[in-house]
Amino acid sequence: MSMKHRGSLFVMSGPSGTGKGTICAEIGKADDIYMSVSNTTRDMRAGEKEGETYYYVSRDDFEKMIRDGEMLEYAEYDGNYYGTNKNRVEEALEAGKDVLLEIEPQGALQIKKLFPDAVLIFVLPPSMEVLKERLIDRGREPMDIINERIEAAKWELEQQDKYDYKVVNDDLMTCVKEILDIFKEERG
Repeated sequence: MSMKHRGSLFVMSGPSGTGKGTICAEIGKADDIYMSVSNTTRDMRAGEKEGETYYYVSRDDFEKMIRDGEMLEYAEYDGNYYGTNKNRVEEALEAGKDVLLEIEPQGALQIKKLFPDAVLIFVLPPSMEVLKERLIDRGREPMDIINERIEAAKWELEQQDKYDYKVVNDDLMTCVKEILDIFKEERG
């Protein structure tokens, strides 16, 4: 009887506006990887789907999950909780699936402590100017929120040296290919 090998855990972070969601969508098409879906207490936005974009939970339920030790990592961002359910990730890894988490640096660094062999990938914008343009072009948030995201990005960018790999998202498909190459290399 052969032992099923345990999956690898990959974590992707980068400032808001670096295109992480788009990158993950492309990787999901190209690679047999389990995309972990986070829980959040924020409201659903247009075009989002329960269980696909996030699992939307109440603040009380989220805080209960924290107390019960069900969260692998979590953080509060813009007044809402975001976090990764421990059981869903563990089940996928145990089943031999590779798992990709798309989370912010605070959570990524929490994960690295729990899973020292987790592979951390940081997605960088080509420049702060491009990042700001992308945030404005999305048209999702008012300028004061965009400025807060730019401020947050400065701290996030300072965390990049704690990551195993850094990839610049200048051209989407080039960036996706680089990340797929990292997966291949890390899987051996």
